[in-house]
Order: sequence, then C-alpha cells, then structure tokens
Amino acid sequence: MSVPLLKLEGLGKTYPDTARAGRRFRSFLQLLTRGASAGGTRVLSDIDLEVRPGESVAVIGENGAGKSTLLKIVTGVLSPTTGVMESRGTRAALLELGAGFDPEYSGLENLRMNAALLGLSRSEVEASLEEILDFADIGNSIHEPVKHYSSGMVVRLGFAVVAAVRPDLLITDEVLAVGDESFQKKCIRWMEGYLDQGGTLLMVSHNIYQVQKLCRYACWLHEGRIRRSGDVFEVTQAYLAWHERKDARDRSGTSRRGGHGNYRVGSIEIGPSRDGVTSLAMGDELIVDLELESPDDRRPVAAVGIVRADGSPVYGVASDSDRFELERLGEKRFGCRLRFPGLRILPGGYHVRAHAFDPEGLRLQDTVEEEFSISGESRELGLVRLEHRWEAPGEAEIADTGP
Repeated sequence: MSVPLLKLEGLGKTYPDTARAGRRFRSFLQLLTRGASAGGTRVLSDIDLEVRPGESVAVIGENGAGKSTLLKIVTGVLSPTTGVMESRGTRAALLELGAGFDPEYSGLENLRMNAALLGLSRSEVEASLEEILDFADIGNSIHEPVKHYSSGMVVRLGFAVVAAVRPDLLITDEVLAVGDESFQKKCIRWMEGYLDQGGTLLMVSHNIYQVQKLCRYACWLHEGRIRRSGDVFEVTQAYLAWHERKDARDRSGTSRRGGHGNYRVGSIEIGPSRDGVTSLAMGDELIVDLELESPDDRRPVAAVGIVRADGSPVYGVASDSDRFELERLGEKRFGCRLRFPGLRILPGGYHVRAHAFDPEGLRLQDTVEEEFSISGESRELGLVRLEHRWEAPGEAEIADTGP
C-alpha cells in the first residue's frame, strides 16, 4: 500500500476568544507558550483523514462546517490546535482569490514569482510561459497590475500556473465557482487529465455534480467533525438526503405523526434494514409491514406512499384501489405487507408514508412516516430510473424505454 501524501490524526482547531482585551492577552500568552487554548471557538475536532497518491478526495458540508479551515491547515496557512499532520511530495493550492498575488505587480510578474514559489526554476518558467499564458487566456491584461483584475481573471492566472507546475497534490477550495462557463470546462478537462495521469486531488466544493465527476472519495464535515467518509456516491447521497430532510422540516415545522382520528397506524416496519437503518441499493426490493388499529373492529383501509425527503411525491397506492383487504391480527387489529420489488427510484433520501383511512376510504385518520435511503452510482436526474438505450441515428426508429 502506498504511503499517504497527506495524513491527519486527531486534528483540531480552536480560535482563541479575543472579544475582550483581557482575553486577548491571555490568548497571546497561550500562543507564546504553545499552551492549549482555554475557551474560544472550536471549529474542528478529531479529524482523521488520509490522502494517498492517485486518490481524489472531496470535502463537503454546509457553510460553517470547517471545510476552508481544514484546507488552510493542510496548506500551512493555519496551525492546528491539536493533532498531527504529516505531508509528503509537492503541493499546490488554490484557496482564496488573490492569495499569493501582489496587487501592485503585473500578472506576468506575479506569474513568475508564484511559479518559482511552487518549485519551477527560471528556465522552466520561461519554457512553460507560452503554455501558461495560453491557459490563462487574459490577453494583454497580463501586463497590467493584478489590482485591476476581475476575480475571474485572478482565478485564470492562478490556475494556469498550477496547471504548468503539476504538483503531487492539488488542493482547491471552490475557486472555480467564480470562473466563467468556458474556463470552468477547461479546468475540469485539465483536472480529469491530471487525475488520469496519476495526480492527487483534495477539493472543497458545494457542486455535488463536480464532486461525483472528479472524486472517488468524500469526507462530510458537520459542525467541525467528520460525520461520514468513504465512497463518493455513498457520502454525497447521504449529505443530499440530510439537506432534503432539513429543508422539509424547516418548511413544514410539523412532526412525523399527523391526524387525530380513531383509525390509527399501530406500527410500521420497513426493510430490509441493518442495525436499525434501512438503506437499499437501487433496484432492491422494499418491504413495508403495517399494523392498523380499528376502534369499532371494522376493517380499515391502508394507503402507502413514497416521497422524496424534500416532500416531492414519488408514488402512492391504497389497499381498496387494489381491492385488497387487510388481514385480521386480533381484536381491533389488522395488518398487511406491501412489497415493491425492483424499486427503480434514484439514489437519495426518502420516506415511506403510511396512512390509516376509515373503512369507506373517504377520511384520512392517521399518518406515520419512516425514513429510508437508496444508494447507487448515478448522476441521473429526476426521481426514477427509466430503462433506455442510446443508439446511432437510424439504428432503430424507437429507442427502448420504460420499465
């Protein structure tokens, strides 16, 4: 197994409390003595991460999760408060716009200085100059002071230098978000080639499509801690499902259980589950076991719906519409099992909604929800996967579609 280019163990970062003069002085003394910070704001805790040669790793998370702080520690801009960091090989970072550029110097002068700092000799810079200028594509502005540049021009120049250096480890922090569409595509093509040739990438991005396209692994930071890490599709799908559920809760402000009628959902179990968590692969079977309670011992109607975590409906069916009668389990208790073989919904977070209706199927009496998730390597859009086939023109008049 290859030696990691980057290894973090128990990494933590606490910013000292400097709101008042007395606390500022105490924090200053702690820095001088390298003592542990008492109080302050903890932004990273117990971060364990390895990046090996040839790997591509994304760091994702909501704003304020600690992503940029982590990259600043990795690049040496900040020092960790706790933990150990080991690094090997050459590194190049694209973090904050304009970092490392002197605004008073021209783009060409900054280009030469930055290339030298990244390890290129003067002769190597001159040999690569035409390639760098062609990649940056900012024309005669290369001779103007950087302080006159737009944010997009700064990114163009910075990325062009990094592309010429080709470091062992490339570190980026959402800088491509300010570039125009054509330059973003150029950078993505370069990064794909860089990875194909054995390069190593550590990136922060809110663009999950780009993360899935460029990276094999992902690390989800939540409130300064690693919430989940591993395969990029598993981690990003869990992250998106968390956001969808969060958005749904923010919009509704209601609990899972609803309804105040007499016919009630006594229990719901969905599966197959492992360790109490229902997570299926795309195409697996989903099983829903229901028990309904009836106050007058009449047979109620059950309905089951599948909804996306953000509330978007996917599918729903009722027992009476399929002319199915619930089985009697005991006095005033009825049950059923509903199977969804070969579930074709796309990866993400979902809910099963179970409803209890009166025997006539007219009035909704109770609703209970259970969460589950679908995993799989897919960048398709929408809610369900439809069977399809790409063909050359004229090969077939109608492409195969449908389940």
